[in-house]
Amino acid sequence: MDSERRLGLVARNLEEIVTLDELKSLLETNEKPRAYIGYEPSGLVHIGWLIWMLKARDLVEAGLDFIVLEATWHAYINDKLGGDMDLIRSAAGLVRKVLESIGLPESRVTFIDAEKLASDKDYWGLVIRVLKNASLARVKRALTIMGRRADEAELDSSKIIYPAMQVADIFYLDLDVAMGGMDQRKAHMLARDLSKKLGFKKPVAIHTPILTGLQGVSRMEQGVEVDELYVEAKMSKSVPGTAIWVHDEPEHIESKLRKAYCPPRETRFNPVLEINKFLLFQQEGFKLEVDRPAKYGGPVEFHSYGELEEAYAKGDLHPLDLKNATARALSEMLEPIRRALKSDKRTVELIKILSGKVTR
Repeated sequence: MDSERRLGLVARNLEEIVTLDELKSLLETNEKPRAYIGYEPSGLVHIGWLIWMLKARDLVEAGLDFIVLEATWHAYINDKLGGDMDLIRSAAGLVRKVLESIGLPESRVTFIDAEKLASDKDYWGLVIRVLKNASLARVKRALTIMGRRADEAELDSSKIIYPAMQVADIFYLDLDVAMGGMDQRKAHMLARDLSKKLGFKKPVAIHTPILTGLQGVSRMEQGVEVDELYVEAKMSKSVPGTAIWVHDEPEHIESKLRKAYCPPRETRFNPVLEINKFLLFQQEGFKLEVDRPAKYGGPVEFHSYGELEEAYAKGDLHPLDLKNATARALSEMLEPIRRALKSDKRTVELIKILSGKVTR
C-alpha cells in the first residue's frame, strides 16, 4: 500500500492530527509504526466506542502495529465498576469480543493488560520521572482525560498519578502514534512536551471525535474549555438513558433515539446527526433512506453527510423523520456485532452482570 493510501486510512474520521506533517513523514519512512489506544474496561460497550474501534481497524489496515492497552489499574483509580478488579478484567473481555466482531481479533492486534506494565519497577520509575518534570497545576488540569474535574484530586490523591501513568504508558510502549478521543488531548500533549526531555520519541497524536450523549449538552457558555464540554457532552455508561449499547435490540435503539436531543435545525452537539456523521456515513457506499408520507415531502435519500446536515439545518427534514431513519440504519449496522455477542453464552451472561440485571 502506498503512503498516500495509508495516510488516507489513518486520517479519515479524525477530529485532529498533531501534526499532519509528522504523520506523513512517519508513514513514508516507517513501514510498521507502533500505535495504540488505552481504554478503561468500565462496563458495557456503547456506540461511541465504535468510533475508536473502527479507527483502530483503519490503522491495522494501513499496516500499523496496533496495541490495545486494557487500562485496568487506570479504571480502578477512576472508581469504575466499584473498584472490583475481577469485574474490570471481565469487562475487558467484552471489549475484545466487540473488536473481534468488527474484524480485529487477537491475531491482528496486541492486547496488553495494564497490570503487566504495573508489575515492572521500570514502569513506575517512568511514572515518577514524568511527575518530576510536570507541574502539579498541569497534571491537575489533565484530569479531564479521565472525566474528572481538577478539584476531585483533593478528595482522592491517587487521581493525580493517572495522567502521569497515561504519559508513561506511551513512552514505555515505545509508541509512534497515540490515539484517543479529543478528551485525551491533554495527556498526549504532555507526552509530546516531555518526550525530548525524558529521552523518548515524540508521538504523533491522533484524536477521534467524541459522540455526544443522547441528552445533548446543557451548557454552552463562553470560556468553558473544549475538553470540559467533551466531558459533559460525551455518551457515558454512568448516566442512564444517554447511551446506546452495541448489543441493543432494534426496538430499544428506536425508543432511545425517539427521546434523544435533536432540536430542529440544530446541528451542533446533536447526537442523532453525529451518529450519522461519525458512524453511518463512514460505511462504504452508505446512504440514509428517510421514509416519510407524501404530505411531508415523501421518501428521500441522502448520499453524503454534508447533504444531510444542510437539509436539516434548513429545516427541510423533521427531527422525528431523522430519528426514525437513523434508528433503522444504526440497527442494521449493529446487527453483526449484536449477533456475535449473543451467540456466546458467557458474553451474554457478562452483559447481564454489567447491566446490573443479575447479582454477582
